Amino acid sequence: MKNNSFDIIVIGAGHAGCEAASAAAKMGASTALFTFNLDTIAQMSCNPSIGGIAKGQIVREIDALGGLMGQVIDKSAIQFRMLNVKKGPAVWGPRAQADKKLYQLIMKNILEEQENLEIIQDEVTDIHVKNNKISGLETIRGQIYRSKAVIITTGTFMKGMIYIGPFTTEAGRFGEPASKKLSVSLKRLGLKLGRLKTGTPARVNGKSIDYSKTEIQYGDKNIIPFSFSTEKIDVEQIPCFITRTTKKTKNIVKRNLKYSPLYSGKISGVGVRYCPSLEDKFVKFPSKESHHIFLEPEGRDTNEVYVNGASSSLPEKVQVKMIRSIAGLENVEIMRIGYAIDYDFVFPIQLKPSLEAKKIENLFFAGQINGTSGYEEAGGQGLIAGINACLVLKKKDPLILKRSDSYIGTLIDDLVTRGTEEPYRMFTSRAEYRLLLRADNADIRLMPYGKELGLVKKEDFKKMNKRKQKIEELKILARKKSIDDETAQNYILRSRSSADITIEKLKDCFDLCYGDAMTLYSDILYRGYINKMEHEIERLKKYENLAIPDKFDYSKIKGLKKESIEKLLKIRPVAIGQAMRISGITPADVTLLMFEVKKFGKERVKIK
Repeated sequence: MKNNSFDIIVIGAGHAGCEAASAAAKMGASTALFTFNLDTIAQMSCNPSIGGIAKGQIVREIDALGGLMGQVIDKSAIQFRMLNVKKGPAVWGPRAQADKKLYQLIMKNILEEQENLEIIQDEVTDIHVKNNKISGLETIRGQIYRSKAVIITTGTFMKGMIYIGPFTTEAGRFGEPASKKLSVSLKRLGLKLGRLKTGTPARVNGKSIDYSKTEIQYGDKNIIPFSFSTEKIDVEQIPCFITRTTKKTKNIVKRNLKYSPLYSGKISGVGVRYCPSLEDKFVKFPSKESHHIFLEPEGRDTNEVYVNGASSSLPEKVQVKMIRSIAGLENVEIMRIGYAIDYDFVFPIQLKPSLEAKKIENLFFAGQINGTSGYEEAGGQGLIAGINACLVLKKKDPLILKRSDSYIGTLIDDLVTRGTEEPYRMFTSRAEYRLLLRADNADIRLMPYGKELGLVKKEDFKKMNKRKQKIEELKILARKKSIDDETAQNYILRSRSSADITIEKLKDCFDLCYGDAMTLYSDILYRGYINKMEHEIERLKKYENLAIPDKFDYSKIKGLKKESIEKLLKIRPVAIGQAMRISGITPADVTLLMFEVKKFGKERVKIK
């Protein structure tokens, strides 16, 4: 340890913390990353995978901005698959199964090698503030650290409580202590906290699975890397397997619901709507006799298998019976039991779009503490928080991505404008500009920002510009050049239900790599829709970026309803565009607000 003074301190070394610390250090800030345990940096607490529908888009956006997640999964994956391919390419989602220990080791090594970054094993217990501005923090060992900015990325650790039937224990993850004092410190600073719940399934010994009763699931032949800097991936892929619950599973769960802390009232946190426990599935979908279960290896050098879809907080003996009632798992050896966990989070409407707290200058939050679920959502927030903590210290405008720019921008706008009272998960349906926000074009959309911030290498930026130029030229050529006596555009439109064949045709016709052929295909397929969408975005720009002055007095706007005034005061939108998206704010309210705001001049908020 060099000293006790840093520009930026990041609390928590999960997926948000790793991205935040890396970005801040790369941008020249002296940075410290605090973690309970150096051996659990970037640990995959739940499923051993990165990406998926909407989530894969976020990972590629993180990479385009200069983040780490894409690079690390490319080096540690054991299987790659593109999800949702039966639908249009706008909603395809790249996903990779990870060797979870290798993922951790690679991420840890990258952070250890990063200049301007120190990693410290200690527990932060108190945040120090002077004149409503961050001044430092204190650890459980009584050490005081000075800091100009702090980013909190504590995941499920703040007052975390684990439940397995009647058994409860304070923990942030099973076997790791909870952070008990940090919540108290944040409440003392005037922040409103809530309680959320998530869970994880059992892990079993793969050698005890009867795979003959399961369906094998192979990886893709055409692997598209997550990172735009990865030239090619050539690894032996490990298959996953699919099975189903049985009638016996359903009966076991229903008979023992009274022992579930989820239904007995023990758990106070609100659960994940879109990733329910197995007991939740049988209660909420009573007519469904069985549910899919995915058996996912946790790495190349372990027999541990993740039983995806069987999350549970039932008593241990019940879980054993439940797991062994699933086809292929009748004689399985359970290595780790499933559990539920609830924890404190910060209501995200208390944050600015930069992820800085409205009440306390230079205090940032990212990840599950903001009410999200998932490694990818956490990583995207962490990257933006790290960037903006650095920019605020340099007295520069924050990076605030628009909804039309990225899934990350959509995610953050949803959190700080609409808030959440349940774990937020990103879906393609949440992004109204999803035809523009595809996984294949994230570099073209966002790499200029990463380059400007100093997070993207010159050679990667140059490569992106060449790719962009080539695709633009080919879009013009594709409307002229024939493929089997048809124009490429007509061929694509006629074959939209056979996207893989169409991409292969374009790949062969224009001598492209698979990723470039996919981008070309998508741009031509959606050309008409994209043009309309771009015109709509341009039309809304003048409203989106019109800044609302700090401490604007909404009560003085004549004709504005009391309910609307209360909502505007609660959210404190930074611009008209954000005000338009507040639930319950009507077009008439926006018209009145715009009229008053224009009196303050034509200042515009910087939204990149």
